[in-house]
Amino acid sequence: MCAQRVQGLGERWRMRMSYYRRLLPVVFFFCGVTWDALTLRRIDALGDNLILLTYLLTLGAALFLAVLTEFGRLRAPWLLRYRAYFPAVLQFFFGALFSAYVVFYFRSTAAPTHWLFFALLVGLLVANEFMHRRLLSLYVLLGLYTLCSFTFFVFFVPVLLRQIGDLVFGLSSVLSLLPVWLLIVLFHRQGIVRKKQYIALTWTAVAVVVGLGVLYVLNWIPPVPLALREGGVYHHVRREGSVYVLHYEAAPWYQFWQRVSPRFHYTEGDTVFCFASIFAPTQLRTGVRHVWQRYDETRRQWVTQDEMAYAVVGGRGGGYRGYTFKRQLQPGRWRVEVRTEHGRLLGRIAFELIPAPTRPPLRVRRVA
Repeated sequence: MCAQRVQGLGERWRMRMSYYRRLLPVVFFFCGVTWDALTLRRIDALGDNLILLTYLLTLGAALFLAVLTEFGRLRAPWLLRYRAYFPAVLQFFFGALFSAYVVFYFRSTAAPTHWLFFALLVGLLVANEFMHRRLLSLYVLLGLYTLCSFTFFVFFVPVLLRQIGDLVFGLSSVLSLLPVWLLIVLFHRQGIVRKKQYIALTWTAVAVVVGLGVLYVLNWIPPVPLALREGGVYHHVRREGSVYVLHYEAAPWYQFWQRVSPRFHYTEGDTVFCFASIFAPTQLRTGVRHVWQRYDETRRQWVTQDEMAYAVVGGRGGGYRGYTFKRQLQPGRWRVEVRTEHGRLLGRIAFELIPAPTRPPLRVRRVA
């Protein structure tokens, strides 16, 4: 009777441990997200980039071991003891990378098309929770790893070179293929993929990068590592040393999420100022353009009225400040597109110009 009781307790203990083991990948997932939230600071921080590079390389190593195990090619006894944890390790690093990308790319998301790419990252972050249920196909795993590599290098290389542009983006795309190609070569040498599959996997990775490059050209991918920190239209802007003094109409109380009113009441002879603060990595130099556009009700489209440019030097945590201004504007719906010198959209500042007999009460804000 005692032996049966002990055996029953042992069986219940094994069942409970089996249940908790299934929860380990979920625990790993939340650990990865929490770790990123606690450690990542800014996109141009060397320490943060080294952490993400370590994640990327470790993920590649874990993916290699997991595939070897799946195909029965893993021979090292000390590694075989941990084979049950390989899917959880994959999930941890996929979750850590995608959560970091969600944080960094969210800051640069401005256009509606940017939100589609951001939604893809969020979707993969959530879908990553289910990866532990089964090891995905080799094509899917390498496709996800290619996306991880591309998404990292597209902001890491500009930070490293302190330049942005089409050539830098092309270099980033090529470098993002190197860790993926190395994995394919290792799989080929281990006999996991034959020559035809080796070529097919290589072209699949190239197709993923080319496809993402097309999205970049179409302005569907946020312009990392640049980001519009804040922007608004003001009645007057002046600079006093390193401080900008901004005069503005306060937003109505029910628009509590806004400081500056989107309705600009102007009198004859008033000037409209557009002030913007842009984050750029340390020592990165680039140009920024303010594209002033008015909505034509007859043609039902935005028409560009003026473009003004100024230089940006990165490094300031609160963003590089700058402004442009216009006089003699027509009433109606307006917006100012903040773009890079290469035409990448950083953000839009929309407002409505409304004639008024007298200037409305203004508030003053000082931005250091």
